[in-house]
Amino acid sequence: MGARVLVMLGSESDRSVMQKGIDVLAEAEVDVEVVVSSAHRDPVTTGEIASSAEANGFAVIVCGAGLSAALPGVVAAHTQLPVIGVPISAGTLGGLDALLSIVQMPPGVPVATVGIDNSRNAAHLALRVLRASRES
Repeated sequence: MGARVLVMLGSESDRSVMQKGIDVLAEAEVDVEVVVSSAHRDPVTTGEIASSAEANGFAVIVCGAGLSAALPGVVAAHTQLPVIGVPISAGTLGGLDALLSIVQMPPGVPVATVGIDNSRNAAHLALRVLRASRES
């Protein structure tokens, strides 16, 4: 496809959930870069990664995060690229906390959200975004 997808993890522990989506993108021969950057522990770096993503050739950003799941919203606040959030089940609420955190973005800071732990659907949505942008 030629376009690049940036996959951001809030923590290295999120990789096992996100790997399923990374594999879907790899099977579609999409160039994928995976970065671990916490919106809470390293907000400056996270903002810099998001704000430079388009200049670095990325067309879509997929973010996986659990618990308060601030990563997708912080990333969306720093870029005009499409951001897809993957709520990850962690802690006692089974991912419901992450789902609600990601889906409740304020106006002007959109984040497409897939089901809990469903990085495959995030990857398929990213592929559709890439396809649509290529066709326009």
